[in-house]
Amino acid sequence: MCLLLIAVDASPEFPLLLLGNRDEFHARASSAANTWSESARVVGGRDLVAGGTWLALRDDGRFAAVTNLRTGVPATAPRSRGWLVRDFVLGESSPTAFLDALRADVGEYGPFNLVVGDRSGAFAFGSADGDTWALGAGVHAISNGAIGVHWPKTERLQRRFIETVQAGAGGYDEACLLDLLVDETQPPDTALPDTGIGLDLERRLAPIFIRGEKYGTRAASLLARRADGAVILRERGFGPDEHPLGEVRWQATGSGFERTVA
Repeated sequence: MCLLLIAVDASPEFPLLLLGNRDEFHARASSAANTWSESARVVGGRDLVAGGTWLALRDDGRFAAVTNLRTGVPATAPRSRGWLVRDFVLGESSPTAFLDALRADVGEYGPFNLVVGDRSGAFAFGSADGDTWALGAGVHAISNGAIGVHWPKTERLQRRFIETVQAGAGGYDEACLLDLLVDETQPPDTALPDTGIGLDLERRLAPIFIRGEKYGTRAASLLARRADGAVILRERGFGPDEHPLGEVRWQATGSGFERTVA
């Protein structure tokens, strides 16, 4: 992922709600959200190159999502960041225990921000400082900067989400909330961060939704736990230049997921 919004107890319909965009090269092979061969209790997309994933959900509400951390310097590492998500959703360690153990291996991965959680709570971990953040009640946003550093896209998504929920205009409607992720508003140059990649690339990566022929937003996702206990993963896929590739929705009310009409 390259942009995450995590809302905790921010609306009565969704005690937990996560919105996120995955930005990636369109040529990189991946699959849309589906049940996993390792466990039918887990749904999520898969990176078919390294075998990990950017976002995944288990039928008991255990979930994880990862973003890379933009440093301006190309980074290679022995392990794919996507395996952090995979290892958490397939494992049984508590979120805090998993993140505590990760500190010893953080250098094995490229720079990242990781969000993990279950019904006990949600937590974020940034490899930039090795700190764990408890995501309490409120609306949190994370992108490719260090956790706690806000860019125009995080501020805009946060603000528009809060406005939508407060207005009651589709605040509990999944499709309406996913629409917040398809926002190509370009912020002014004066508001852009300087992450060492040059102004032209900062501009291209600045909107919530990135349209591009070779690189851009490939998936817009909604992950939620409803007030009735059901958990949901809904994903819209995109090809080059925002070409729609379809939408999938998975829901679990007990053991195992059911694919439902989006």
